[in-house]
Amino acid sequence: MTLSLNKPKLDNLAADIWKSAERLRGKFKSYEYQSVILPIIVIRRLECVLIDWRTTKSVEVLKNRPKLTEQELAKLVKELELNPKQCPFSNTTDWTLRSVYEEDHALLEENFRAYINGFSKNVDDIIEHFNYRATIGQMVKLNRLAPILNQYKELALGPDQLSGLEMGYIYEELLRRFSEQSGDEAGEHFTPREVVRLMVELLDIPIPNKHLSIYDPASSSRRSRNLSAINAIASPIATGRGLRSATTKAGPRATPTSRLKSSRVKTSPTTRFVSSSGRRMSTTSPPPSPGLTRRPSRRPT
Repeated sequence: MTLSLNKPKLDNLAADIWKSAERLRGKFKSYEYQSVILPIIVIRRLECVLIDWRTTKSVEVLKNRPKLTEQELAKLVKELELNPKQCPFSNTTDWTLRSVYEEDHALLEENFRAYINGFSKNVDDIIEHFNYRATIGQMVKLNRLAPILNQYKELALGPDQLSGLEMGYIYEELLRRFSEQSGDEAGEHFTPREVVRLMVELLDIPIPNKHLSIYDPASSSRRSRNLSAINAIASPIATGRGLRSATTKAGPRATPTSRLKSSRVKTSPTTRFVSSSGRRMSTTSPPPSPGLTRRPSRRPT
């Protein structure tokens, strides 16, 4: 399975977004930057996906009903969008970041909140997780809502510009930078890429007639990619995007519940493989491949 990324392109995009975050200096604390930037990036990405879906669906509808007027077509496409069987998420309004910004700025907050509130529940849960409605009020108070909307209303985050893999890379790169800005280690907020690679390589070790499982309660935005790569050779017993309900000044963190679940995983009584990062992976297999340190289980004497 070949996976490739245009690293220079993605790094440049992440750097441009990072520069916009630095413009918040003086208005927001450094640890608050991500509460402003990350949600608007997610919203813009979802908006681009929706716009692309509407365009594609309009073409399909017109093929079958070429006599529809523009208003009739827009109404029909909106009805299809609001059907969960047709579109995985939706927005009841006709707003976009661009149209909100271009309207009367005296109504900027009202229109933006209407746009945010128009998303379907699955997207609203994400927005609520970010506590973004409270952040909007803070941006308005500090006169930063209009500049932020202007900055991101045209940002190219559509599926035709960035794949899901590339979007995940940018998001994690920004998360890493925000974590370092706050004085934390990036690994506290997402699974580092070297650990992701280790997990996949470990599962690729030939183990005839043996069951191999892996448990990672915060396996990052690359979870689907990892699982697609290892599905044929392993049976994951638990995975998760690691949506953290607890939020500190440094940003989202793994909750105590996640750590508790991790500690309850049943592992082999004979062998534990430990990566250089300290993450434990268990198996009933023969000795590990080079690069892994073997630690025998401790039993009471």
